[in-house]
Amino acid sequence: MPWTNQGGGGGRGGPWGGGPSPWGRPPQGGPNVEDIIRKSQERLRGMLPGSFGSRPGIILIVFAVLAIWLISGFYRVQPDEVGVVLRFGAFNRLANPGLNYHLPWPIENAEKPQVTRVNRTDVGYRPGLQRASGRVQQVPEEALMLTGDENIVDINFFVLWRIKDAKAFLFNIAEPEQTVKAAAESAMREVIGRTDIAKALAPGRGPIEADAQKLMQEILDSYQSGIEVSELRLDKVDPPPQVIDAFRDVQSAKIDYTQKQNVAEAYQNDVVPRAQGQAAQLVQEAEAYKAQVVRQSQGDAQRFISVLNAYKKAPDITTRRLYIETMQDVLKNANKIILERTASGSGVVPYLPLPEIKRGGGAPPGPRGSTSTAPGARP
Repeated sequence: MPWTNQGGGGGRGGPWGGGPSPWGRPPQGGPNVEDIIRKSQERLRGMLPGSFGSRPGIILIVFAVLAIWLISGFYRVQPDEVGVVLRFGAFNRLANPGLNYHLPWPIENAEKPQVTRVNRTDVGYRPGLQRASGRVQQVPEEALMLTGDENIVDINFFVLWRIKDAKAFLFNIAEPEQTVKAAAESAMREVIGRTDIAKALAPGRGPIEADAQKLMQEILDSYQSGIEVSELRLDKVDPPPQVIDAFRDVQSAKIDYTQKQNVAEAYQNDVVPRAQGQAAQLVQEAEAYKAQVVRQSQGDAQRFISVLNAYKKAPDITTRRLYIETMQDVLKNANKIILERTASGSGVVPYLPLPEIKRGGGAPPGPRGSTSTAPGARP
């Protein structure tokens, strides 16, 4: 090389004036790469026990690694889990609880979702800080909803769910927690959107919970998520804090209005039926009097016609009968005393006390203890 043949500079080689050129022959006593590689191999053989440094030792190592790889395919499925075996990332089979085996990774691997555990998803709030500080962290973007009568309510609720189809749960949805929360919030917003605020704030919120749970299950089934909703429970339904005082005033006014309306309706329900009953009674009495008068008139007319017909057949007898009946009607309730003129000189008192006889049931005794009647007397 040209730099190695140059002189001067005190006999120093290379363009930098120090040591021999890197492209030339190494200086005497410098490091030898072949020696370094050979010494490294000897040290490695010294670290391996026995004959592992030879070809049979390498074979044993390969078999040991292969055995460990094959043994890694054993796995255990707990009683609350279902094993889902994936072959090259695709579904292959399900595994029952207990000890199972699959081909080692990367050929097969097993997922073990807990199908009996009940999971909880909170919407509108996060109760994680409640134990530490006694307060619940609110999430307004989830909690504020619009009712059917265009009012805003602050709703907190939670959903309890579990896995009913492990295969669908693993392969059809990417983020189960977010999917359940989105379905729950969507279902609740739709149900609240067709419900008045008075019904939403009422103590009986069972229909809202039932409708929201049913709609949420339909949404998850349309996704083929493999999730079953076991319960949806409303935790809080209140107006927003900014308008809660005004809302309470409105509700108080509505309660007063309803109370007065109920009192008026109660008075109406009391007076109107009573008046209707009195009117019906008067109408019935008038109709009864009308029927009585008409029938009495008809009877009198028929009686007169009968008497007229009898008079035409026997005038004397009919006249006498009419006279007797008339005198009977006139003298029926009068006190009567009859005196006989012809009995004045016979020694018998010409007195007949008819009222006393009628009350006593017989004739009073006459003089000397005998009962007498005036000769020729007639009742």
